[in-house]
Amino acid sequence: MKIKQVDLKAAAYNIKDFPDWDVPEISFLGRSNVGKSSLINKLINRKNMARTSSTPGKTRGLYFYLVNEKMCFVDLPGYGYAKVSKKERQRWAPIIEEYLELRSNLYGCVHLIDCRHEPTEDDKLMAQWLRMHSIPRVTVITKSDKLSRGALARQVRLIRSALALFKEELLIPFSARTGDGREQLWKTIGSFLPQ
Repeated sequence: MKIKQVDLKAAAYNIKDFPDWDVPEISFLGRSNVGKSSLINKLINRKNMARTSSTPGKTRGLYFYLVNEKMCFVDLPGYGYAKVSKKERQRWAPIIEEYLELRSNLYGCVHLIDCRHEPTEDDKLMAQWLRMHSIPRVTVITKSDKLSRGALARQVRLIRSALALFKEELLIPFSARTGDGREQLWKTIGSFLPQ
């Protein structure tokens, strides 16, 4: 997809901050430090649009990025990071849950898993939750450039098994550094959107 314009339209720290519009939204979720912001930046061909940080747990709200005035990418706070206080995590949980459960213009989710690690219990719970709520989703394994081809193939099998993905469910290796997987992910996101 040719990216002409991207704007940060909202940073939502509670439910009333969500934009009131009917723009189709695609959400990006995964544990802290999985590379959500880097992946979003690579998809939209911007270096620093989505906030990246060397400190996990930096995304504290839901960030709404309007792309080409046609769709919105929503960057959700990372889950499962121990250094973020329990109180802070409990504050995010209802906002994220309400967004995923009730947002009528949510058309799909991109669930990110770090290719170098086995999925955590939080990753497995999120995969089950998305399946249970019948939200269209694609699983993306990030940082694929960090592994050799053979090691990546082994991790793909391990992650697919750990998340109990069906054979027809896509698992896309992605590198924010090289752009590998970008075209396939855009194609999948396009299939989620209203035609």
